[in-house]
Amino acid sequence: MTTRVILISGIVALLMLSCGQNQINKASSNQLKQKEVTAKDILGNPDYLAISYGGYRQKSRDIQPTLKEIKEDMKILAAMGVKILRTYNVQLKQAPNILKAITELKETDPSFEMYVMLGVWIDCKNAWTELPPNHEEESEANAGEIARAVALAKQYPEVVKIIAVGNEAMVRWATSYFVRPKVILKWVNHLQDLKKEGELSKDLWITSSDDFSSWGGGDRTYRTQNLEKIINAVDYVSMHTYPMHNTHYNPQFWLVPEGENNFTESEKIEFAMLRAQKFAMKQYRDVKAYVDSIAVNKPVHIGETGWASVSNGFYGKTGSRATDEYKSGRYYELMRQWCTKEQISCFYFEAFDEQWKDAANPQGSENHFGLINLKGEAKYAIWDLVEQGKFKGLTRDGKAIKKTLNGDKKKLLEAVVAPPVKL
Repeated sequence: MTTRVILISGIVALLMLSCGQNQINKASSNQLKQKEVTAKDILGNPDYLAISYGGYRQKSRDIQPTLKEIKEDMKILAAMGVKILRTYNVQLKQAPNILKAITELKETDPSFEMYVMLGVWIDCKNAWTELPPNHEEESEANAGEIARAVALAKQYPEVVKIIAVGNEAMVRWATSYFVRPKVILKWVNHLQDLKKEGELSKDLWITSSDDFSSWGGGDRTYRTQNLEKIINAVDYVSMHTYPMHNTHYNPQFWLVPEGENNFTESEKIEFAMLRAQKFAMKQYRDVKAYVDSIAVNKPVHIGETGWASVSNGFYGKTGSRATDEYKSGRYYELMRQWCTKEQISCFYFEAFDEQWKDAANPQGSENHFGLINLKGEAKYAIWDLVEQGKFKGLTRDGKAIKKTLNGDKKKLLEAVVAPPVKL
């Protein structure tokens, strides 16, 4: 064999070796990209921003958001950095359509990433009927809800990462429908058994999403044996905290104390918002302390918290003066900062305004918890994302995402008033 032939053979061998190594590296990279993301990976991970999502645009849920409308919303939320959604029930077409929309978006764009905490609605017997609610027995409809959630989790395992059994289903002020903890325990155990049997993914996390008091963070009468069993049974605790509602029901933290009477209006507002943040932090820590006393290292995340931008009732100017767009934006900022620092997932309530919740009262606070209003305008909380061009090319109902009030902060602040003075 001549020297030239030997040299050429060596080059060919090196090229083949190099191509083979490149293929191995490429395959390895693809494997990493294709690694299944689990609830354990995303909860508490600051790179996976969480939010509560309904998407209903009309005054009745009888008019469901279309697949096209949901896809619009998914793109908007992805532009905000959101990667985990929370839904509330599987009775209607909305939840399956969300899962279908996300799947189709991922097929079109493999880099699109969105996961779901699938809510299962749980009721007591006679809930939402003319008959008195029977809180000692559960609704016959609960089994159907669970079955539908299981079917969806099996159909969309790459999207559904969490199932939440009930929404504020144990807290006693939910007088229309609350159940005793034994009902939540029954269904949590059922889902955990399905995981053990291999019918559901072992990586699917099961929880219940409820008020902080229901998790033993307040009224000690909630601290029952069945609650302890639930805490041991769930994969993590999803607790709710609403300082805004407490500006009316428990206002001592909110009212301007005597020592701040001489502060400027803006100072009074800022200190009130800092106290609101501390209020939420305390409720979280009280739950965490109780949970740790039962199941050490059990994760606790925030399943709901939020602040409305409008109210003509308890939280408006004739009430606690809590609701305006500035305060809602400031609360969002404070909670996101704290949760990011502490690696707490916070399913902020909520993505978009929804007018069905208090259809007879357009100015009711329940209609105005969204970060984006029904006109497709970004509220003050996310004005910065508009400035950064995050929504470029995106629309909602044919409208580009722009700032409320055309971004006029001076006009925004004209509507802001400090809380009442503590007597």
